[in-house]
Amino acid sequence: MEIQELIKKQREYFATGATKPVAFRLEALRRLEREIKAREDRLHEALKKDLNKSGFESYMTETGLTLSELSYMKKHLKGFAKPRRHITPLAQFHGRSFSVNEPYGVTLIMSPWNYPFMLCMEPLVGAIAAGNCCVLKPSAYAPATSAAIKELCEAIFPPEYVAVVEGGRAENTALLEQRFDYIFFTGGVTVGKLVMEKASRFLTPVTLELGGKSPCIVDHTADLKVAARRLAFGKYLNGGQTCVAPDYLLIEEGVKDRFLAYFEQSVREMLGEKPLENPDYPKIINQKHFDRLMGLMKCGTLRMGGGADPETLKIAPTVLDGVKPEEAVMQEEIFGPILPVLTFREIREAEQFVQEREKPLACYIFTKDKAVEKRLLCSLSFGGGCVNDTIIHLATSRMGFGGVGNSGMGSYHGRKSFETFSHEKSIVKKYNWIDMPIRYQPYTKAKERLLRFFLK
Repeated sequence: MEIQELIKKQREYFATGATKPVAFRLEALRRLEREIKAREDRLHEALKKDLNKSGFESYMTETGLTLSELSYMKKHLKGFAKPRRHITPLAQFHGRSFSVNEPYGVTLIMSPWNYPFMLCMEPLVGAIAAGNCCVLKPSAYAPATSAAIKELCEAIFPPEYVAVVEGGRAENTALLEQRFDYIFFTGGVTVGKLVMEKASRFLTPVTLELGGKSPCIVDHTADLKVAARRLAFGKYLNGGQTCVAPDYLLIEEGVKDRFLAYFEQSVREMLGEKPLENPDYPKIINQKHFDRLMGLMKCGTLRMGGGADPETLKIAPTVLDGVKPEEAVMQEEIFGPILPVLTFREIREAEQFVQEREKPLACYIFTKDKAVEKRLLCSLSFGGGCVNDTIIHLATSRMGFGGVGNSGMGSYHGRKSFETFSHEKSIVKKYNWIDMPIRYQPYTKAKERLLRFFLK
């Protein structure tokens, strides 16, 4: 089906009102949950093919998180969808104020290649829960997972309700030429700007989940051994190809060497002495990104790693010490298993370093000093983050996840997903047994005094 015809069919289907009853939405979520569970092995095989993810990591970061989101949404959807009562101002006596959520209509979800299943399905859960029709566009860089997603959705949903459009740049361009009621995009800043530009022609609202250079700040009070292990986990998960991965380390000068010794030990314990031979160590998504990452190795001084296997597209966990802010590795989001290390003497230096750059998607602070924790959380603007850990803040349906500034706009997960794909209508229902004359002309001094009283 042509893209334009597909969207027309979805618009016609949405206009029937079929997607709006909560019972219909819940059944759609149940069918999606059942089919994911039934196809879990097939999905994990696809993720292994695209990114060399192990079954454990695929469940932990892709299918498991999606199933958790589905479970949460099913449990809470009826409550989310109920009208919400609000206090009616005295000036609007006698009436009842309430708000209701309505679906936008036909929505577009464009997902990236690094978590190709989860970052496609979790927004879809929100779109379905809110009562929308949806077009999914998985990444062409993860073709096996893209095909598995298409098979999954076609087994559950008619295309006029949920459809998957596969392909690359041509299909992306064709989709963005269409009029959608909402666009949800996850990816890089450059394409995110293009999405927003295209959406602006129709005043289509957007959520942009982007990225940026997310710092990890470690001061001398931190539990260095625990911090090193948690940083190693967050940095090298999915081969470093995570939008909220710690992008660089800002560490207090006096504890740098001790910390890096713990860090190297943690990497060995997790991935072995020869990570490139570890069957569960993910690969870089394609040759283009492999070559880009290898070019960044020339910065600073090689402290750990540096090896690579061009045949498997794996790059060893790497640490670059003595990196300067102006070097290439600090000019773009790394999106790979390379950790630049910079130092500071006083916490204000680290604070200023982050403040002078674009707002990151995440920030990680390792400290036992509550004053330092409070200071950095108050002074630094970022999408979300952790104190004394990495990455785990996004693995919950009870808090929203999203960026700010250059790292994106809007958020999702749990209630936030429902709200993202809904328009909240505010309504006042007035009763007819009394009609206050104060608002009608002619205006008098007495009416003005009453108005001032009501609007205090």
